Amino acid sequence: MPYVIVTGGPGAGKTTLLAELAGMGYATVEESARAIIAERLAHGASRRPDALAFAQEILRRDIEKYLNQHRTSKWVFFDRGLIDALGMLHEASALPTIELESILASYPFHATVFVLPPWEVIYANDAERDQSFAEAVDVHARILQWYCSCGYVINEVPRVPVAQRAEHVLRILAESAT
Repeated sequence: MPYVIVTGGPGAGKTTLLAELAGMGYATVEESARAIIAERLAHGASRRPDALAFAQEILRRDIEKYLNQHRTSKWVFFDRGLIDALGMLHEASALPTIELESILASYPFHATVFVLPPWEVIYANDAERDQSFAEAVDVHARILQWYCSCGYVINEVPRVPVAQRAEHVLRILAESAT
């Protein structure tokens, strides 16, 4: 499956890595949470609605993005993506196992998920990111647990310059294709 997830807690460098991969000619898909937060702030609302509504809106948008991707044999990299949104939804309101399995089967991704670990040196807050570094570490741990419970193989991307991070991801994908 050419759809690949790049995930991790806030401020770990996902967006920067996706920009590097896009610069190399790969298709990338932006995360939905930041867009929702930016839209809410622009309208004078709080950053996030309640956890369930936030997760539902992220999942809705992520499914739409998944379905709107052109089929290709080349890698398409998702900044988080609907599996993260599904995890948020499951945390807010536990999904029945059969429903969870059905959604996972309906929207397949590459078996290896690339997780960027918390990296305090590059961590910074911005208009959409208001979590502390400690909260980012907590999100990272929950992401690892969630993806493992969904049957994905976790590949931790090393804390190295972005070009080397991109090389790492592409090397692992090439190795998995052989």
